[in-house]
Amino acid sequence: MPQKKAVAKKKSTRSRKPYVSIILPVYNEESNIQLQYEQIIDGLKGWEKTYEILFVDDGSTDSSQSILSDIASSDKKVKTILFRRNFGQTPAMAAGIDYSSGEIIVFMDSDLQNDARDIPLLVEKIEEGYDVVSGWRKERKDRFFSRKLPSRLANRLISRVSGVPLHDLGCSLKAYNGEVLRQVNLYGEMHRFIPIHASWIGASIIEIPVRHHPRKFGESKYGIKRTFKVLLDLVTVKFMGSYSTKPIYMFGGIGFLLLFGSFISGTTVILMKIFLNHSMIRNPLLLLTVMFIMLSVMFILLGILAEILIRIYHESQNLSPYRIKKIIN
Repeated sequence: MPQKKAVAKKKSTRSRKPYVSIILPVYNEESNIQLQYEQIIDGLKGWEKTYEILFVDDGSTDSSQSILSDIASSDKKVKTILFRRNFGQTPAMAAGIDYSSGEIIVFMDSDLQNDARDIPLLVEKIEEGYDVVSGWRKERKDRFFSRKLPSRLANRLISRVSGVPLHDLGCSLKAYNGEVLRQVNLYGEMHRFIPIHASWIGASIIEIPVRHHPRKFGESKYGIKRTFKVLLDLVTVKFMGSYSTKPIYMFGGIGFLLLFGSFISGTTVILMKIFLNHSMIRNPLLLLTVMFIMLSVMFILLGILAEILIRIYHESQNLSPYRIKKIIN
């Protein structure tokens, strides 16, 4: 009999666990936080799913932290995580994932530009079997030259390089299967590439149009310089996605291309000496040949060192180069 009571108690504890975790990174949004909280509550009124709201304050210097503390003290559905200083949006999202309890995780901005009424639509797609549901701000309410145009160009480039065809990777409103998302490790400023990271472990991805509102209060934390950061991050993403377990293919490939260039350059120097009686010592192509040979050797050796480091990295942490979706029997 006591054993049955324990089981019943365990089941009741599970039933109180929220089904959806809504995570909002915050940085100096004192004018928006209270309104954002009310928008979520109103937008999800009557929704049958249980949910929690996690505000992660990324070291705000205004009154954001005190406002969040007041909201959390008045509503048990709200969790508030306060950083000691500004670490960046990616660490804030990672903290939200670590402290979330839901089976489905939804990210959104805290500046009132995303609409909480779209959350049930994203969750429905997850329940249909998709692992990642990405919002698409089809009618984006931002400035064209400083925000929309650079974003479109960056999204096209990222989609082509990564092989994940999404129109709007920069849209923060996204839903994830919690089991899949918790297998993704976030570093640096890679939050905008989470769908790409998820695709590496075999996640199914879909994109749906969502509402977008113009910013009413506060200032945007993004500018034109963000586009250049995205391009640099894209180089890292491409390397990690294609060569993280076989770096010799990239470094060795560059090394052999340089070696081939040195062969062409050296052959040209010899032919110019034979047929044109051109001095080999005074020919600048001879220096180019030597430089190509040295660089090719360096790149091949760098590839070998990278292979050794990759093996140390995986074996020291007992990491496997694969991810298992399900085990039956």
